[in-house]
Amino acid sequence: MPRPNIRIVCATRQSAEAFHRETALGKSLATAYQGLPFLELVVFADNAAGLPALYNRAIRDAAAKPAVLVFVHDDVHLIDYYWPDRLYAALIDFPIVGLVGNRVRRPRQPSWCFQDEWFTWDSFENMSGFMGHGDVLPNRLTRYGLVGAECKLLDGVFLAADSRTLIEHDLYFDEAFDFHFYDLDFCRQAERKGVRMATAPICALHESIGYARTAAWTAAYAKYLAKWGE
Repeated sequence: MPRPNIRIVCATRQSAEAFHRETALGKSLATAYQGLPFLELVVFADNAAGLPALYNRAIRDAAAKPAVLVFVHDDVHLIDYYWPDRLYAALIDFPIVGLVGNRVRRPRQPSWCFQDEWFTWDSFENMSGFMGHGDVLPNRLTRYGLVGAECKLLDGVFLAADSRTLIEHDLYFDEAFDFHFYDLDFCRQAERKGVRMATAPICALHESIGYARTAAWTAAYAKYLAKWGE
């Protein structure tokens, strides 16, 4: 049975033209992966909308043309030449794949990598995956935990799944969220529906370290806790 195409889905504040010239993702795709017949790209340019609405549009559009959907931020350099092959391999065992995540989930947990609302860093035994940080090489490489472990939570910087799996399980992103907590909420929905998740050994460089404790983040955290009864 032929493998489905990989369809990269990305929202960016840049224009469609500037995406390949200015963003980490655009530049990494243009240099190493341009023209591959099994790789597709959907870019929501000049974007100010929340990510869940755009990601859900990509899932619904895939009903007519199934694909492995990769939801990824535009500030990610895919520096692994073999990342498509490693992604296909990881999806054989786990329906949803990310780069970094946590094997456990706790009440009031504000992120995949923190234990509590005081931002206590979790342990190597609980976390999974690795990632580079910065905008140039060499960069800081953080190995959070063993790669390939089954997880309860994955970071939304990179989430991948076969569109048919998502549609079959009626698994969509909650559009009540915008840029914060949509990923944790998605993972909790997946867990509730019995869809397993894990990290994959894909090398990537993330330019951002995230934005916590802002007003928007705090509001989304309260909404997340209210939804899940914590």
